Amino acid sequence: MSIRMHAVAVKQLPEKLNAKQGRLFFEEMESWVNVDHPRIVLDCSRVQPMDRSAMHLLLCCLEEALKRNGDVKLARIPEDAKVSLTQMGLLRLFEVFDTNADAVESFHRPRLHSSSHGNMHGAHQPSTNAA
Repeated sequence: MSIRMHAVAVKQLPEKLNAKQGRLFFEEMESWVNVDHPRIVLDCSRVQPMDRSAMHLLLCCLEEALKRNGDVKLARIPEDAKVSLTQMGLLRLFEVFDTNADAVESFHRPRLHSSSHGNMHGAHQPSTNAA
């Protein structure tokens, strides 16, 4: 049995993601998601702020990847953006990593669960166990 490795695309989200820029980014994204099993890391380090337009774009990217049996993972999310994404319930849908390299590497490891969505696999999220 052979395992075919697919390339992982790492894309930087633009700093400003209004409706127009979101559409342009999504149009560009379609070219790298329009393959079997797309594997995409979105570098969120420059996005300021993480408003509804940015959140909608993340969901659209994930939806398109899932339609093709792929996945989108997020990396380098600023703390204030993590708060916004958590409040909207979106961080439950994505695996999140501190670095792009960690996110890319996660595609090369076997999955521990049947679906990565809806759980974080401990993806570089600090645990807070109160004593």
